[in-house]
Amino acid sequence: MFDSVLVANRGEIARRVFRTARQKGYRSIAVYSEADAMAPHVEDADIAACIGGATPADSYLNIEAILEAARKTGAQAVHPGYGFLAENAEFACACADAGLVFIGPPAEAIELMGSKRLSKLRMIEAGVPCVSGYSGADQSTETLAAEAACIGVPLMIKASAGGGGRGLRLVEDLSGLEDKLAAAASEAENAFGNGELILEKAVINPRHVEIQVFADNHGSVVHLGERDCSVQRRHQKVIEEAPGPSVTPEIREAMGQAAVDAARAIGYRGAGTVEFLLAVDGSFYFMEMNTRLQVEHPVTEEITGQDLVAWQLDVAAGKPLPLSQEDISFSGHAMELRLYAEDADAGFLPQTGTVLAWNGNDLSVRVDSAIEQGSEISSYYDPMIAKLIAHGSDRDEARRKLLRGLDELVLQGLVHNGSFLKSVLQDDVFAAGKATTAFLNDRELGSVAADVTRELMRDLSVCLFARSKGQSRWTTATPLPVRIKLDGEEVSVREDLRVLTGEDRGSIVFEADGVRRSAFVSEAPEGGLWISLEGQTQFFEEQSFSSKKEDNSAASSSIIAPMPGAVVALKTEQGAQVFKGDVLLVLEAMKMQHELTAPRDGVVAELGTQEGAQVNSRDVLVRLEEETA
Repeated sequence: MFDSVLVANRGEIARRVFRTARQKGYRSIAVYSEADAMAPHVEDADIAACIGGATPADSYLNIEAILEAARKTGAQAVHPGYGFLAENAEFACACADAGLVFIGPPAEAIELMGSKRLSKLRMIEAGVPCVSGYSGADQSTETLAAEAACIGVPLMIKASAGGGGRGLRLVEDLSGLEDKLAAAASEAENAFGNGELILEKAVINPRHVEIQVFADNHGSVVHLGERDCSVQRRHQKVIEEAPGPSVTPEIREAMGQAAVDAARAIGYRGAGTVEFLLAVDGSFYFMEMNTRLQVEHPVTEEITGQDLVAWQLDVAAGKPLPLSQEDISFSGHAMELRLYAEDADAGFLPQTGTVLAWNGNDLSVRVDSAIEQGSEISSYYDPMIAKLIAHGSDRDEARRKLLRGLDELVLQGLVHNGSFLKSVLQDDVFAAGKATTAFLNDRELGSVAADVTRELMRDLSVCLFARSKGQSRWTTATPLPVRIKLDGEEVSVREDLRVLTGEDRGSIVFEADGVRRSAFVSEAPEGGLWISLEGQTQFFEEQSFSSKKEDNSAASSSIIAPMPGAVVALKTEQGAQVFKGDVLLVLEAMKMQHELTAPRDGVVAELGTQEGAQVNSRDVLVRLEEETA
């Protein structure tokens, strides 16, 4: 028995666990890094303890520091959340040795399923369908290359440890295979401390479907249906939904039974997810098992009416599962969007910044978030900052509710993927429920409506810039005869655009072409305007009055660090001829490796970094110059 729960995590999942823990009467305990001293999850807890420096290695991955925090705060149980130490068998053992209840599965199950290589071998023994490939212990490049040739293309290189798309490579041509193997192993080693790889025959255009399982200490194992997680970028999930639009009752029963068999085969306890690839012909294949609560668990909660964190707490306390398989039912349809601090137009590059405006608590859909107004989004942690979840009587109602939620959303101060998510929801293929894992690679997203909205925001920004520089209130009805410079172009104020109500920050009402709309505007501390309108958010800075003029020609000739990180590979040298799009270096930041490419043809005139170097945001890493005759 326990009456206090320490969450060995941060952000959205820590807040989610605290919410249920409070409802069930548990005392909640937070841990935090020095960078998270003012983070919302710290404020949500009853008490909190600092566990070290900003980097995960110094804090959220520091087992000794977390155990010491548990001792000082009198914690009796530990919930690992997801990520960090959630699937670390050593941590589970350490909690048990310290007399703490670990709210998760046995350490043996974590260790086994944490290896894609070993878990696949166990699943084959248990009769769970698996993709053909190589899961051997010999990890030499020669053996991996020979096995790849036997498997044939297309094939997948996968890191045996961890997940989240790290150490994952699709191979469609065996030329350059050794480089792909080395890159995958390096990324896996840096992310998980384990560079071991497996090879699998690629399943073409599959669905990514996972089954939520639960097991108790009394021999009961159930599943709570499936979630479709096919919409992914960089092999990481973006949108999840339940039930799966392509899953028939027959597939659900067979896949659910396979997942239950998998859990039984490893003596599982608590919440887990068995992930499958679902082929076009209805066949399915085991991918991996996540021995923790998933990011996307809310969609299962919405269609079952169950609180999965409450189930976790009860199972950890020794109680039996609250429902048998026959008692679990499903209602309607649910979808979840992952809101990331990232630039979808720049290869989904993570972004940092200060949240100037945020209305997540006021949306018409469920929001599980890691932020509040004033929060700092740093480069130390994952860029996911919130989740939007909607439940409807059917799939299209859930989709429409999320579209409305995005239209209501105000998140300003940093670039995020809200506009991208809206374009996915509005895409015909997604709306028809036909998206596979190839969806984002195959589709060019965008719409006329989105283009019109962006133009309106641009016109509104011009109007507001003109009024502010003319020492006039934004509510002045008559446009000032001012031309300003925006994005390098001289622009006049639209004569048919009038700002009707509003101050220099917050909600304003304006009229353009006889149509009245509402927008939200924030003035950035360094100058410029953030504008949110109908699901779009953009930053505008006019150059007419700006004191921060940049040398555009110099900027376009340089590779500049988009955030703090580590250079894990330098792909060029001084004096080298490069072409637009060539990969010049690989930067590891925010848990991922990012390829930085040449912005144009040229010659490497200067290298500002080297392999292994730590760099800061805005550092010039490579400078190009035009090739001279």
